[in-house]
Amino acid sequence: MTNYIYIATSLDGFIATNDGGLDWLDEIPNPEKSDFGFAEFMSGIDAILMGRRTFEKVLTSGLWPYEKPVYVLSKSKVDVPKELESKVKTINGNPKELVDRLKELGHQNLYVDGGITIQSFLEEDLIDEMIITRVPVLLGNGIPLFDSLTRRLHFCHKKTELLNEMLVKSFYSRVRE
Repeated sequence: MTNYIYIATSLDGFIATNDGGLDWLDEIPNPEKSDFGFAEFMSGIDAILMGRRTFEKVLTSGLWPYEKPVYVLSKSKVDVPKELESKVKTINGNPKELVDRLKELGHQNLYVDGGITIQSFLEEDLIDEMIITRVPVLLGNGIPLFDSLTRRLHFCHKKTELLNEMLVKSFYSRVRE
């Protein structure tokens, strides 16, 4: 199974404001209404694993953006809207158990989303590919993409793209010895 991160960060490394706000992403000029490669990325994904807070934030956007199965990682009850019950399942366990369980369900390419979820997968060395888009804004504080780790994880830079003459999208692969 290959586990991916696809995420935007501020220049100072935050993925959201302290209250989970993403309004700073809406400030990016996008007259052509580009998805900046997200649909292409999603075409290679079998399932999405996201944290509960991220799921709740996605719900506030009004439109459900995912065609793929979504698994919401939560130790507590998650209120899934009736219209999404066939697309969204709640799941619990440590990252290794989750990967094994999702692999048994036939998923080979997993999109991991949400700050705490990403950090727990990195801590267990379960992220294989990272696509990180840097947005030219300094938030000053917020929810960081990366937290402290108990060991170093080495990644190889694969390529970088400049999007909309302002976003820097970099691709990394995990280097394992």
